[in-house]
Amino acid sequence: MKHILILIFTVYSVVMSAQEHPIEKPDYVIIANNQIITNSQLEAYAADGYIKGMNKGVSEAIRSELATQFGEKIGDKEFIITIDLFTEEERTENQNTLNTLPKPAKENIEDTGLILNINDTAKDFTVQMINGESITLSDLKGKVVLLNFWATWCAPCLMEFHEMPNKILEPFKDEDFIFLPISRGETEEIVSKKMLQFKEKGIDFNVALDPDKNIWNQYATKYIPKNFIIDKDGVIKFISTGNYKGSVDTIAEEIKKLLED
Repeated sequence: MKHILILIFTVYSVVMSAQEHPIEKPDYVIIANNQIITNSQLEAYAADGYIKGMNKGVSEAIRSELATQFGEKIGDKEFIITIDLFTEEERTENQNTLNTLPKPAKENIEDTGLILNINDTAKDFTVQMINGESITLSDLKGKVVLLNFWATWCAPCLMEFHEMPNKILEPFKDEDFIFLPISRGETEEIVSKKMLQFKEKGIDFNVALDPDKNIWNQYATKYIPKNFIIDKDGVIKFISTGNYKGSVDTIAEEIKKLLED
């Protein structure tokens, strides 16, 4: 009896530990003037017209150089943002040039890069997972499917993945629900390497491969991460683009609604 109680307590402790210590979502590290700066400082540079360029993500070699300078707080290479700043002379010249140029036409804010929209029937496809399994979308009818397009170089995609285990996979693990993340335009080697890195952080799920973008090209033309929630009849009921505060919570709410229908 004593051994049984110890086992129960151990299992309970593991479960409670997972709930109390969710997977930590990384912060972006912003570097300008050879210093790590805050979001507020970045906004101030932007407001004063000092930003010449911005690069999201760096090479592994540059990341190693930055780690030597700043230590491991520099984080993963995908979450490093480097800012190029104008000199005072360049800033003045740039502002004078901008003042003499005609105002650009407004961008079409309705251009979301979508081919399929809400209430469209999801295009059928068969995709290979990195574990060798093949999945055909039409075989998943009767289940709610979260179709996610992502890439290993896409920092917002990777940010989103940090939230998936606690907010999507665990709550719906016993439901008629399938999470189907598809890597867009990448090789199995690259994707597998990234998923092994994720596994070390406790982020462990199967992903699919779309190296030639054949599946992606049926759904959208640009912008990732892109999520399509497909109902039990194979109809798209919700679409989201990008990763922002509360976006994964909204996805979870929409999945829950469809599961309750």
